[in-house]
Amino acid sequence: MFDRASTFGEALDDPDARAILERYLPGVAASPMATQFRNGRLGQLVAIVPALEDLEERERFFAALAEVGSGGGRPPYAPAIDPDGAYEGDNVPRASAEVALPAPTPLWDPLEVRIAGPSHGNPFVDVELDAVFRRGGEEIRVGGFYDGDGVYVVRALADTIGTWTFETRSTARSLDGLTGTVEVVAAREGSHGPVGVDGLHFQHADGTRHRPVGTTAYAWTHQPEELQQKTLETLAEGPFVKLRMCVFPKSYLYNANEPADFPFVGTLEGGFDHTRFDPAHFRRLEQRIADLAALGIQADLILFHAYDRWGFADLGPAVDERYLRYVVRRLSGFANVWWSMANEYDLLWSKDLDDWERLAAVVGEEDAFGHLNSIHNCRPVYDYAKPWITHVSIQRVDVYRTAENTDQWREEWGKPVVIDECAYEGDIDQGWGNITGEEMTRRFWEGAVRGGYVGHGETYYPPALGGAASVGDDDEVLWWSKGGALHGSSPARIAFLEQLQAEAPDGVWDPLPGDWDVPWGGVAGRVKVGYFGFNRPRFRNVILDEGEWRVEVIDTWGMSVEELPGMHRGQVRVELPGRQFMAIRVTRVD
Repeated sequence: MFDRASTFGEALDDPDARAILERYLPGVAASPMATQFRNGRLGQLVAIVPALEDLEERERFFAALAEVGSGGGRPPYAPAIDPDGAYEGDNVPRASAEVALPAPTPLWDPLEVRIAGPSHGNPFVDVELDAVFRRGGEEIRVGGFYDGDGVYVVRALADTIGTWTFETRSTARSLDGLTGTVEVVAAREGSHGPVGVDGLHFQHADGTRHRPVGTTAYAWTHQPEELQQKTLETLAEGPFVKLRMCVFPKSYLYNANEPADFPFVGTLEGGFDHTRFDPAHFRRLEQRIADLAALGIQADLILFHAYDRWGFADLGPAVDERYLRYVVRRLSGFANVWWSMANEYDLLWSKDLDDWERLAAVVGEEDAFGHLNSIHNCRPVYDYAKPWITHVSIQRVDVYRTAENTDQWREEWGKPVVIDECAYEGDIDQGWGNITGEEMTRRFWEGAVRGGYVGHGETYYPPALGGAASVGDDDEVLWWSKGGALHGSSPARIAFLEQLQAEAPDGVWDPLPGDWDVPWGGVAGRVKVGYFGFNRPRFRNVILDEGEWRVEVIDTWGMSVEELPGMHRGQVRVELPGRQFMAIRVTRVD
């Protein structure tokens, strides 16, 4: 029997299955490139066949495959495990565990109640624990987690100054009914709180503007400590305030090294115990999230992805939910966390749209503090109108044209648009990883004047850099996955763009009525920015709105701003250098 988890090669080699492939996937099955897809899962390949975007047609395809082949199919998924109602007997006094209360906690810091409790059996699945917090006249439920060695933790985000009280609830008698009081005091200097949606843009909880100038280093926390520290040093010197990163390790091009540890206890060779998490692994992840917070960087955590050799992409519904509850309970107390349900959701062969809706509901149930949440596509775009989705997280939809769709997407979904993957500056052999710094910068500008935000990534092949990106024995350290050092020319230009946006009233640009050949953005009636991109005019006649305006010529690549003499009304001829990547900014002065 063939199903979503079967490989393309297995199906091709079976005559009956091949006939089905040729009927439903003709462009793939008959392609000269079919050999490169042999190890791909059928559940992944359907994402590149437009006809199978129709869910009914997709189900007919898999139903036909299920009727052919030999064998009993895949083993059943692991079932859900209910907490053990008899984990502690009646002889254990209720609320007898020892509670360690935190010192006064600054606003926006994690507020952590630690409990010394029982450790017999398997507390990861045997024990359920949560706490009801009361603060500021409101009541919230926060789930607890087992941190190993008999320690249980309930971690909240200190989002309200004042006195908090709590009472625990647990299936373990010693953990049930514990009470306490904690104080939340003024925020640390420079702490602005979690990022939320502000119309079609973003701002921190204290009202500070947030522009998600982001980059990607998928597997940086799964690398040796020396390389992780190098990544933090690079981020400290760069313009980025958001980092896309995976909870699970990654197996893909330039990602062959084996991590030292994993979210679950176990190894690739010996297998994994999906009923036991590795608290030490998560404590190291938490330290990295805290390190990012100290740099003012949001950790955009990718909860699932398909680039896997350990079985994490196909755990089954029960284990998926167990994993999500543990991750969200551990990490939702950090102000700088965003959730991304998946990187390229449509490539996860074991999940369909109903699964993503179910899993997103689990995140919503466990996150009492409403962190931002979205989902990222490979080819078919998710329905970002779904109420649980706070913002659009999209990758390129065309080899060239993506950022140009930003204003259209804003109108379609009524949510902020973040193009988290527009391709990567680099020189590897993959088309998604060899655009120039000029092209990366151009895509940032195209998205910006249309009211959105474009994400960065870098994929320069290390040998071409004379080994400069290498750390230790690994000579395949590409920033986009492992972090390390940046070598491209776009980050400085991205910082320049961000500086210009920060100068706008309220710190954001929105799309404005444009010319047929030039998009304009800014703040209506106050600031207008026109971007010429790859065009290279020698001059431009600009019609100004009513009032008096200052006119500036911006070299987006040379990072210069040159003001025309005097103030201007009506129409002005703006002389330009006949180079690509120029812009004009006009600012009303009366």
